[in-house]
Amino acid sequence: MSGYLRTTVLLAAMTALFVAVGGLLGGRGGMMVALGVACVTNLFAWWGSDRMVLRMHNAQPIGPQDAPALWRMTEAMAARAGLPMPALYLIHERQPNAFATGRNPQNAAVAVNTGLLELMPEEEVAGVIAHELAHIRNRDTLIMTVTACLAGAIGMLAQFGFLFGGRDRERGPGPVVGLLVMLLAPLGAAIVQMAISRAREYEADRGAAEITGNPAGLANALMRLEQGRGVFLNPAAEANPATAHLFIVNPLSGARLDGLFSTHPRTENRVAALMELAQRMGGGRGGWSVPGGAPMASAVPRTRGAGQGPWSRGAARPSARRPRGPWG
Repeated sequence: MSGYLRTTVLLAAMTALFVAVGGLLGGRGGMMVALGVACVTNLFAWWGSDRMVLRMHNAQPIGPQDAPALWRMTEAMAARAGLPMPALYLIHERQPNAFATGRNPQNAAVAVNTGLLELMPEEEVAGVIAHELAHIRNRDTLIMTVTACLAGAIGMLAQFGFLFGGRDRERGPGPVVGLLVMLLAPLGAAIVQMAISRAREYEADRGAAEITGNPAGLANALMRLEQGRGVFLNPAAEANPATAHLFIVNPLSGARLDGLFSTHPRTENRVAALMELAQRMGGGRGGWSVPGGAPMASAVPRTRGAGQGPWSRGAARPSARRPRGPWG
């Protein structure tokens, strides 16, 4: 089953769950009120979520003068994907990771951690950026907003429908059934929501392979990202776990299983799918590889002002510790 078909089936299951819970507990009136409130809440969050998430992770905007080679690569791949150039942001975290946000391709942003640029060669950075561009092209932010809206509506119905709905006790579901629905319906909605998120990750991996023509590059990047997650903590993500699903790999230290409550597939499964795709593409090596696999540390620009992390002007200069490469 393709990623798009799987997402459609899961969205249909979420909608059916909402209708069933609404009819059982809240009635038609309660169902529509809950759906309206949930949609308004999530629409507000969707409209300003990009700015909120970037502030949560202290992301700093960078321009072509800050990291010219990274900027040129992102611009070229955005053109390949048929997208406008997204805004680029840098997050001063040692854990290698990245995420995309924005309500549509015209208002999209891609944020990368400094750890990603320090540890990865060019073809792997290209795979990560292409993955985030695929999320933007697939409008996954909109899909996740719709699922969040339905999940929120189900949760509201389960709580308030049991308390205020079903006044005709003879035809109502009964207190035991109502209590079970109140407890299990939000859990079921969360499971479906997480399953949709996992499906979108697989689809973004596939889209990234199409953009770069190099599935193996992204597969190597995912393995390096997973290793980095086991070594470095991401304090901002730990403090804001609700943003974990945005990242290319789960940034939280406690989530290691591909179970019902994981927003990301297991990295091994994603790598296996990419390597299978690489075989079908005849090796799948694109035009982004660099002989010798030099890390991207020189892509990290120095931030303006002192006291803003290890790459600020008041700290040790990167050029004093390593030769400058094609990314600075």
